[in-house]
Amino acid sequence: MKHNQPSRFWRSAAQCLFGSIGLALLTFVCFRLHVNPTTVALLYLIVIVLVSLTGRFIPAAFVSIIAYLFLDSFFTAPLFHPAMNQPLDVVAPIAFLTTALVITRLMSRVRRSFEEIQALKDQLRLVIDTIPGLVWSALPDGSAEFLNQRWLEYTGLSLKEGLDWGGKVAVHPEDRARFVDEWRAALAEGKPLETEARLRRADGEYRSLLIRAVPLRDELGNIVKWYGTSSDIEDRKRAEETLRKSQADLAHVTRVMTMGELAASIAHEVNQPLAAIVTNAGACLRWLAGDSPNLDEAREAARRIVRDGNRAGEVITRIRALLRKTGTEKALLDINQTVQEVVALTRNEAARNGVALHLDLAADLPPVSGDRVQLQQVILNLVMNAVEAMAAVTDRPRELFISTRQHESDKALVAVRDCGVGVAPENLEKVFDAFYTTRSQGLGMGLAISRSIVEEHGGRLWVVPNDGAGVTFQFTLLKH
Repeated sequence: MKHNQPSRFWRSAAQCLFGSIGLALLTFVCFRLHVNPTTVALLYLIVIVLVSLTGRFIPAAFVSIIAYLFLDSFFTAPLFHPAMNQPLDVVAPIAFLTTALVITRLMSRVRRSFEEIQALKDQLRLVIDTIPGLVWSALPDGSAEFLNQRWLEYTGLSLKEGLDWGGKVAVHPEDRARFVDEWRAALAEGKPLETEARLRRADGEYRSLLIRAVPLRDELGNIVKWYGTSSDIEDRKRAEETLRKSQADLAHVTRVMTMGELAASIAHEVNQPLAAIVTNAGACLRWLAGDSPNLDEAREAARRIVRDGNRAGEVITRIRALLRKTGTEKALLDINQTVQEVVALTRNEAARNGVALHLDLAADLPPVSGDRVQLQQVILNLVMNAVEAMAAVTDRPRELFISTRQHESDKALVAVRDCGVGVAPENLEKVFDAFYTTRSQGLGMGLAISRSIVEEHGGRLWVVPNDGAGVTFQFTLLKH
């Protein structure tokens, strides 16, 4: 502050000097031209206003006093002798000093306002440059207008290069066409944009960014600017991919364990067609071994061998599909067929536990988009849980109902209803927690995995108590 005082003094002195010189020149011209005193006073007032625009009162007051002395000495009687004996001699100094005071105060306020605005702009710029995100704005035609410091540091571009982002910003070749089309569509339609694209970082690595942009409109609805943010989500996407792989591995382990529980029923399911094959093969040999081979009977026996071989092969194929360790492979599928494939694997297990299995499948369900193996795992887990829940039931028939139907306007619903011991109301949500189980041999992961699979398919899995005994587990899937 002390360092600024000398400079302020010299600036004030310079303003006094220039103001005085201006008044002197104006006085000389007006005196030679015999200009009316009132007109001279107005001309002096202009000089005072110009000096007052600097915002300092002392120079403005000094020039006001000099103006009054010049006016009283050279333009009001008696000339060359200051004396306040004319009305103008009284009005002029009051007008001069009042004008100087008002204008300097206004200019001081304006200067402070500009300083505050500049301070706010600097603070806002600092905030925008330091927030953990890439912030930018664009003109209505999509050309870049502003890029924050983190954006420039992330891309390694200068401000000039960044503003030419159409030619300098490196989007991954596989994402560029799609991203450009989406950005152009947003500009044309004036709708907010949210998309992902891989951009090259300053170190040369392509990383996934979540890019969001919204338009700013004026009172008439015209777009005046676009504001956007870009967030690096590469680490999150990698973590999500790792999590998906871990979930897939855990789901695979769960399927293997479930198939282990079904080993006896599966063996019976396979032994039946194998025994029939042996019987029909023996019959075929006998029909061919006689003096007069019965070709028709032998041919029929061979057809039965093919039928039973295919039946055994289908069982093995379904088992291999469930035991296969693969990533998610979504495709259009018939959910009714998926249910029936699981029922074919579990019917013997249900019968071995005295459970009657009933199907009520809606005939008008459109295809759903999903991974067949994963959805089979969900249904298989619900069926096995239902069979286990009815193991202790002795006072009523053990019945298991599997149904499908339309749900709302865009979903298909699969329901598995048992008449077992049920679930306590306080545990209706706990059953989906990892490692929560009521089975002595269970891991407590089946329902947790099933819920994550359903949610990954855009659906929901929940349980409701029945009006009578037991509960109903049901889940929804988005229709194609």
